[in-house]
Amino acid sequence: MQKGLLLVVSGASGTGKGTVCKRLLMEISTLFYSISATTRQPRTGETDGVEYFFITVEQFQQWIAEEKFLEYAEVYGNLYGTPIHKVEERLNRGEDVLLEIDIQGALNVMKKRPDGVYIFLLPPSLEELSNRIKGRGSESPETFARRFNSAKNEIAIGKKYQYVVLNDTVEAAVEQIKSIIAAERCKVNRNENLFENLLTP
Repeated sequence: MQKGLLLVVSGASGTGKGTVCKRLLMEISTLFYSISATTRQPRTGETDGVEYFFITVEQFQQWIAEEKFLEYAEVYGNLYGTPIHKVEERLNRGEDVLLEIDIQGALNVMKKRPDGVYIFLLPPSLEELSNRIKGRGSESPETFARRFNSAKNEIAIGKKYQYVVLNDTVEAAVEQIKSIIAAERCKVNRNENLFENLLTP
């Protein structure tokens, strides 16, 4: 049985990775979304166990000590981490797992799971990126300046990923990612059993 794909999607703050990932999950019924744990407070409309597992700093530290994270990082003063158990369980069953995580976390996953599929989303322009961050309506001028400057620095790190997708429209970005998934499934190193079945007497 072919092992599932670990699909990691990242992008600078305001790039629209959340919207793209939601559309991917709607269009690919077999794709499993890995919910991250975080110490930040829920935003309006967010539910514990749906968007994130909202836990205390003390509980987060305990999970670190128990090695329950595939990766974890501090982002804008809050802790985020990917619980490892469900991810490995799904992959071993041949199911694909989607991680929507920040760049720092993705770089940590790359070290542990070089077999993952790493996709970096780019905004169509810095002007559009600025508009998207402002469009949230929850940023103070100081927070906006910090997020925007950080986003420009994060974009440069995107060169470390395997794939880049320009998020000009959600529809186009999703179609490109679906093409990447299809290509990854056809890689020789993911299908060695096909050769063995044909060549073994």
